[in-house]
Amino acid sequence: MKKENIDQLVKIEYHQTDNLSLIDSQLTFFQIYYVISGKGTFKINNNIACFSEGSLILLTPNDQQHLEIIEKTELLLVKFSERYVKDYKWNSINSMDCLLYRASYLSGCILQNKPDIVLVNSIVSSLLHCLNHPDLYHEELTLHYVNALIVIAARNISKMRPENLPSNADKRILDIINYIQGNIHDPELLKVSVIAREFGLSETYLGSYFKRQCGETIQYYILNYKMRLIEHRLLFSDMRINEIVTEFGFSDESHLNKFFKKKHHMSLTEFKKQRK
Repeated sequence: MKKENIDQLVKIEYHQTDNLSLIDSQLTFFQIYYVISGKGTFKINNNIACFSEGSLILLTPNDQQHLEIIEKTELLLVKFSERYVKDYKWNSINSMDCLLYRASYLSGCILQNKPDIVLVNSIVSSLLHCLNHPDLYHEELTLHYVNALIVIAARNISKMRPENLPSNADKRILDIINYIQGNIHDPELLKVSVIAREFGLSETYLGSYFKRQCGETIQYYILNYKMRLIEHRLLFSDMRINEIVTEFGFSDESHLNKFFKKKHHMSLTEFKKQRK
């Protein structure tokens, strides 16, 4: 399976196909698929998901993908680099790239927030118009539409229920998890005492409540989520270890290595070489 690259920060493509060979590759960038018409199945890494008209699917760097067509399909592909996501100023959204990487733990259509369906349809129509009728400043206009689509994808991912949560989980636990994920780079804001104060709970109650709702302790959840993001940094980005140290608030490289070895029983450098 060959690696697929893009030579620009953002790229828009339209495809109409009944050919299985159109998409069978490993990505080095983020990619949003919007299914304009048709149906079939995606194999993304080891997960198989069906798609049909209106499906919005997000793939992350290093995902392996294979498309199987059941009937003739129209696709809009929005490709954008990790560097674009990192460098763009997203105002109130912290760590947009970390949020988007959560799609690698999901499968299938991420468009679960029903009011967003109308917005996505409108954005896709506008992107197709820009693609087919380039005019003055069309590149700037296209980027605005792409950014809106990325924000909608992020919003829908953030609203998805974590894997261990029961179907009847209440809103407060989802708010707590969103708080943790949004502040994962700041160790001070991840202290149990700070989280408890933020949500008007005692530390004891927060601990038992989180364990009851999620089936694991809040400390374990924080460490495990942080570990998954660090693994992504090592495998799918060109970040140096000292940059990861700074990003996640470790005191130095030795501190990060000690944290990492508790799970993987090897250093970050050894892990990166082995997986590469």
